[in-house]
Amino acid sequence: MTTFSVRKFLAAAVVAACLPLVPHMASAAPAAANLPDFTDLVDKVGPAVVNIRTTTRVSNSGARSGLPPGMDDGDMSEFFRRFFGIPLPQSPQSPGSPGSPRGGGDNGGSGGSQDSPDNSDQEQNSGVGSGFILSADGYVMTNAHVIDDADTIYVTLTDKREFKAKLIGVDDRTDVAVVKISAANLPTITIGDSNKVRVGEWVVAIGSPFGLENTVTAGIVSAKGRDTGDYLPFIQTDVAVNPGNSGGPLINMQGEVIGINSQIYSRTGGFMGISFAIPIDEAMRVADQLKASGKVVRGRIAVAIGEVTKDVADSLGLPKAQGALVSSVEPGGPADKAGVQPGDIILKFNGHPVDTATDLPRMVGDTKPGTRSTITIWRKGQTRDLPVTIAEMQPDKTVKADQKKPPVPKQRATNVLGVAVSDIPADQLKALKLRNGVQIDAVDGPAARVGLQKGDIILRVGDTDITSAKQFDDVSSHLDSQKMVALLVRRGDNTQFVPIRPRSVQK
Repeated sequence: MTTFSVRKFLAAAVVAACLPLVPHMASAAPAAANLPDFTDLVDKVGPAVVNIRTTTRVSNSGARSGLPPGMDDGDMSEFFRRFFGIPLPQSPQSPGSPGSPRGGGDNGGSGGSQDSPDNSDQEQNSGVGSGFILSADGYVMTNAHVIDDADTIYVTLTDKREFKAKLIGVDDRTDVAVVKISAANLPTITIGDSNKVRVGEWVVAIGSPFGLENTVTAGIVSAKGRDTGDYLPFIQTDVAVNPGNSGGPLINMQGEVIGINSQIYSRTGGFMGISFAIPIDEAMRVADQLKASGKVVRGRIAVAIGEVTKDVADSLGLPKAQGALVSSVEPGGPADKAGVQPGDIILKFNGHPVDTATDLPRMVGDTKPGTRSTITIWRKGQTRDLPVTIAEMQPDKTVKADQKKPPVPKQRATNVLGVAVSDIPADQLKALKLRNGVQIDAVDGPAARVGLQKGDIILRVGDTDITSAKQFDDVSSHLDSQKMVALLVRRGDNTQFVPIRPRSVQK
């Protein structure tokens, strides 16, 4: 039996060996031929990509041991938070050790320093990153965080020429910066259209990861319009991007820059398959303003906003979860003058849909201050168009909450929503800049489950403005336990809708 099996196996092997190999090789050849070749693209674009090195002058008396030269605790904490997603280690690795960000990454220090002529100060390397040349006369674009707190900025070309750069302007909100070097006839990069980027297309990054100049990595666009909580929607890729790549170009197969490599997602300090690039269209709008005036002017309507969840949309009768929920309105600001109220949902700006809350700041920010615009809001089941005059964005102001403590109210029995409420004195309403509302004294059941707290103020139930505790109880008694209802609730300086399902009344 064993001999028969062996002979049968040998016969099958002989037959397989005699089969023609040409068809198999022919079928494999097209697949190999379809793989992208980046060599010509890199030859074309590479000379326009630069290395950026920054230095700071540090007194010898302030030198500390245990940290890479040019970095203090604050620098290291920001570096590890921004790029590694982890807190500052107790004992950072020394430069050059395995696993440490040689060259300091985007905001990290590279090893070594140069003594100044009088030997009283040191010029220490404080950061390393990438950039690309916008124009032949020496304008270079990079990330704002690459040149943070730099005393001197050095730009090195692929032909090894090094220049001291002049800072033209920085915009922290978009993380875009423009510097200029004194040179002429420089190789430039072609600006693409980030609106034409397609998920799945091949892209290339060129930069200086860990200080290793002119490093090329490739991958695909894995998502578009990725909201990371910053001002801009990012292009997400799986291109290997590491500390030092920041500020370098993301390039399509036509050799056009479509983004600026800016962020990575990492829990280990290394590349984990996700990186983010600033869309070049947005970056160029910022760069043009920086070149013209050294700063970026943006519009504002002075509201705080939040996302519209599906539960909120369903409870308010919105066809779908969209728009920006107004949580607070700055007194005397453009939105306040236009009649916008907390609890309104902004659906459109100048006729353009506001799909998510992050769309609105970009739309308003791109509008020139002084422009008369129209915002479309959803309020109590109806849409309204409100005219608003755009103001200029100013530095953020800290708004303190009213510290006055309300008197202890008489306890009331909770209702179908699980809340006990009391009236708010007229002088306190005025101090809070409110027209109406009742204060929550106690919560249980449904209210406790959705996170309502003692001290919250209920302004509205569904589409009904609440003016007294008696009215609130009356409105609550007529709610359908089979349907969600949205409560407009103020907590501190913020106002938001809280969807809640009334409990059934047992008879």
